[in-house]
Amino acid sequence: MKNRTYNKKKMLVVFGAACIIIFGLIFRLVYLMVFDAGYYQKKAEALHERERAIKAARGEIVDRNGTVLATNKTVCTISVIHSQIEDPEGVIEILSRELELEESTVRKRVERVSSMEKVKTNVEKETGDRIRDYNLAGVKVDEDFKRYYLYDDLASKVLGFTGGDNQGIIGLEVKYEDYLKGTNGTILTVTDARGIELEGVAEDRVEPVAGNTLKISLDYNIQSFCTQAAAKVMEEKQADSVSVILMNPQNGEILAMVNVPEFNLNDPFTLNMERDISGISDEEKQNLLNQMWRNGCINDTYEPGSTFKIITATACLEEGVVSLNDHFSCPGYKMVEDRKIRCHKVGGHGAETFTQGLQNSCNPVFIEIGLRLGADRFYDYFKQFGLMSLTNVDLPGEAGTIMHKKEDIGIVELATMSFGQSFQITPIQMLTTVSSLINGGRRITPHFGMAVLSHDGEELKQFSYDEKKGIVSEKTSATMRTLLESVVSEGGGKKAYIEGYRIGGKTATSQTLPRSAHKYIASFIGFAPADNPQVIGMVVIHNPQGVYYGGTIAAPVLRSIYDNVLPYLGMERQVTPGTATDD
Repeated sequence: MKNRTYNKKKMLVVFGAACIIIFGLIFRLVYLMVFDAGYYQKKAEALHERERAIKAARGEIVDRNGTVLATNKTVCTISVIHSQIEDPEGVIEILSRELELEESTVRKRVERVSSMEKVKTNVEKETGDRIRDYNLAGVKVDEDFKRYYLYDDLASKVLGFTGGDNQGIIGLEVKYEDYLKGTNGTILTVTDARGIELEGVAEDRVEPVAGNTLKISLDYNIQSFCTQAAAKVMEEKQADSVSVILMNPQNGEILAMVNVPEFNLNDPFTLNMERDISGISDEEKQNLLNQMWRNGCINDTYEPGSTFKIITATACLEEGVVSLNDHFSCPGYKMVEDRKIRCHKVGGHGAETFTQGLQNSCNPVFIEIGLRLGADRFYDYFKQFGLMSLTNVDLPGEAGTIMHKKEDIGIVELATMSFGQSFQITPIQMLTTVSSLINGGRRITPHFGMAVLSHDGEELKQFSYDEKKGIVSEKTSATMRTLLESVVSEGGGKKAYIEGYRIGGKTATSQTLPRSAHKYIASFIGFAPADNPQVIGMVVIHNPQGVYYGGTIAAPVLRSIYDNVLPYLGMERQVTPGTATDD
C-alpha cells in the first residue's frame, strides 16, 4: 500500500515537471514567434543576402591653375561565387587566359567554398568587358576605380600614391585622405538556400559618394622647369640626388618641390635604380622602396653650411653686436680655444667690412660675430626664428632640427654653429626661416593645400595657416635683403645673377658625416625681386663629383630656373645700373 502511494506521488511529480517543461517550451515558442519575430526574420534574410561594395571615386588633385595631376581610371574587380559556377573548368581556363594568371592560382580561388572570392583586382576595363561578354555563370565583373597620375613621376614624393584599397599611403594623398576618399556604396542581392541569386528580385543599391577635389599651390609648369633643371645637374655632376624648392616667401605657398630621382606614381612598387636587385630579400626591397619614397626636402636633415650665415647675420644685426661697416681681418683661419678653424679661402680675405665678409662668405667674420652674440642669445634666436619647432608643412614625416642642448654649447660649438656646421636642419626649415627673415619678419607656414572643391569646381573649404609676426624687425629684414642682393651682384653668388632682375641669395658648401668620406653638399638659396620678394628658391645637390662648390654648381641651377619662372610669374626685366659677370 505504501509503495503504491509512493509511486503515485512520484508519477505526479514527473507529470508536473513534464507539464512545466511543456508549458515553458510553449511560452518560449510563442515569445520567439510573436515578440522576437522581427529579429529572427532579419537573421534569416541575412542568410540569403549578399553584399558587394561599390568603391567611391577618389577626389582629384589639381594644381593652382586647375591642371589635373591625379585622377581615377576605371578598372574591374573579377570575383567568383562558388555555388553559382556551372562549368568550373571552363571558368578556370578563361580566367587564367584573360587575367594572365597561373591556372593553379585561379583553380584555388574557383574551388574555394565561400560566398564570394576575389580573383583579381585593378583589371583593365577592356579585359573586364571581355570577361563579362563570356556570360560565365558564377563570375562577377564589378567596375572599380584605380588612382591614375597623368604625369607619371612629376612631384612623386609630394603627391604620393594610394594602395590597392585606394587609400593614401604617402604624401598629399595620405595627408588629405579625409577630403579625397569619398564614401563607398553597396549592392545587396538576394539568394536562395544554395547561394544562387534569385531572378526577379530587385537589388538594393546604395550609390557611392565621390571624394572632393584638392587644389594645391604647386604649379605644373614651374614643377616641370625645376625637375628638368635638377635632372640635368644631377646627370652632369653624377650626384646622388638633387632637391629643389620654390615658394612664395610672403604666404608660404609652395610652387614646386623636386627630389630627383623621382619614381613612377603609376608603378610605385618598382624600384627606380639601375643596380641588380635580383636575389634581395623582401625586407631589403621594402627598405629600398622606403628610401625611394622619401621626400628629402622634409624627411632628411643636413648641415646647411654657409646659407645659415643669413640667420647668424640677422640675429647679430638685430641684437646690435655688429654693424655693416664693422671691420674684420681674415688671415685664412681663426683660433678658437686650441682649435684652428679655417676659412674656405686658404690665404685669407685680409681686411674686410661685415658687408664684404658676407659677400665673401668668410668663416672668421661669422665666428667673431657669433662669439659676440654668445651661446645663450644665439640659442634664444634659434627659438625666436622658429628653428627649434617644426614648420608644420602639410606633408607627413617632417623631421625636426638636430641641435646641441643649450648647456652643451661651448665656445667651439658656438663658433662652428655660426657658419652652419655641427647641427642639422631640413631644407624646408632652412627655406622657411630665410623667407621669414626677408619678408619683414613674419614666420610663415609652408604649405600645398589651398582649397577643397566640389566636382563642379565650387569652393567648399579654404585652408588657412598660422603666421607669427615680429620674429625680427622690419628694419633688420630690409637690411638683410640689401646685403643678400649684394652677395649676388658683387659676391660669391654671382652665378645666380640675371640681368634685369634684382636677386638676393647665399651660397653654401657643406661636408657630410663622416668627414673622412669627403662627400659634400652644394646649395644655394635665392629670392626675387630683392626689394620685395615674391619667390624664393633653394637648390641642394648631394655628393656632386668633381667641383662641388655651391656658388659654382648650385647657383647656376637656380638661375636657369629663374630664367623661365620669373617671366612666367609676370616679373618684367628692368634696366638696372651696372652689370655682373659670370667669372
